[in-house]
Amino acid sequence: MFLQHLTPRLIVATAVTVALAAASAANNNFDVKPFKIDLTTEFSRLKSLVNLTRLPVKALYPGVGPEKGVELDFLSELRTEWLTTFDWGAQQAELNNFKHFTAVIEGLTVHFVHERSDEADAIPVMLLHGWPGSFHEFLPVIEPLTQSAVSATGKNVSFSVVVPSLPGFAFSPAPPAVNWTVDNTARIFNTLMTEVLGYSTYAVHGTDWGSAVAYSLYGSFNTTVRAAHFTFLPFFPPSAQDIAANNITLSDLQKVTEQRVSEFNAIGNGYLIEQSTKPNDIGLALYDSPVGQLAWIAGNIKLWSDPRSGTPPSVLTNTAILTSVSLYFLTDSFLSSVWIYAQNPTALTSVYTKAPTDAPLLFSQYEYNVGLWPKEYVAKVGNLVSYNVHDFGGHFPGLDNPSALTKDIRGIGLYFKA
Repeated sequence: MFLQHLTPRLIVATAVTVALAAASAANNNFDVKPFKIDLTTEFSRLKSLVNLTRLPVKALYPGVGPEKGVELDFLSELRTEWLTTFDWGAQQAELNNFKHFTAVIEGLTVHFVHERSDEADAIPVMLLHGWPGSFHEFLPVIEPLTQSAVSATGKNVSFSVVVPSLPGFAFSPAPPAVNWTVDNTARIFNTLMTEVLGYSTYAVHGTDWGSAVAYSLYGSFNTTVRAAHFTFLPFFPPSAQDIAANNITLSDLQKVTEQRVSEFNAIGNGYLIEQSTKPNDIGLALYDSPVGQLAWIAGNIKLWSDPRSGTPPSVLTNTAILTSVSLYFLTDSFLSSVWIYAQNPTALTSVYTKAPTDAPLLFSQYEYNVGLWPKEYVAKVGNLVSYNVHDFGGHFPGLDNPSALTKDIRGIGLYFKA
């Protein structure tokens, strides 16, 4: 089992932290344990495999762009950095600066980061990632969110932040059933927030697959989830024809996003078909190939991000990409992560329905994301109270524009009522 293979890699701390002790006393029933990451030995093996991997000396067809897949020059550059300048020890230490825990919920071990604010009135918020992301993509926003900041109305706002790993991602092992859905994940994450950590009400943020889990929480657990913020929705974006037919006028920034969506629909969803129909093929083919996983993941990260990634305010550098892919390989989670597509074939729907809740919904559109939802469409699915459009960022705003994402999540404080 994945968990049995992973457990020796976790160095269990000697005592539960004060923050965890302050949570619900019932959490002892969930075998809550803090841990630190120690994947140093595994990284040595990764590096040996990378060193043995041979890439073509030159591109088969020079000049072919990223629309045909990861570019050889980019992949070669990343491989060289992995072998030379990339410092896993430094990245691991940075990951361990945060408080990590595991809890056993319905027999499934769930990994999560939990950082409490010092403010007594801090809002609990859960941040949910997707593929090919992980808890790592939210690290730049955790500390700023825990700190008190003045909102647009002059109110001080802060958050206690929980960032779980989706089942099958990083340190959360694969779910127990082949038919495990995002609704199942929503259920255990609500248990995490309410019974394990003792929060009676909380807010959620979701992107990519995390948006599907967050939306399930938003509608199905409407007494505990009292606000939601999204940068992606589990509804197919409307086509350009649909937008025009509904007499919706797009801003210049939204027109850029609309073009991105058209390009993605034309040439960007090959991975989606593969992972939805043949997860074992790609998962097993690349299982023990770090460069193979790098090619599969890094090409998509680059294609879905702002073309200016790596320049401020973006922190989506080559180092960030290598850290993300290292986590996939070192935790043996590449195979289990791609299964989320096959397990949820109907998670995205073209039928817009409104969630049965009055909780406020906030939405942020980033210029270079691969999905566009005009305000009129977002309003169909929830109690929309805020809609922001940003001129920098793509599909991974926690890395691509962390300052904007932090500000938008803080907007929850204007509407949250426990």
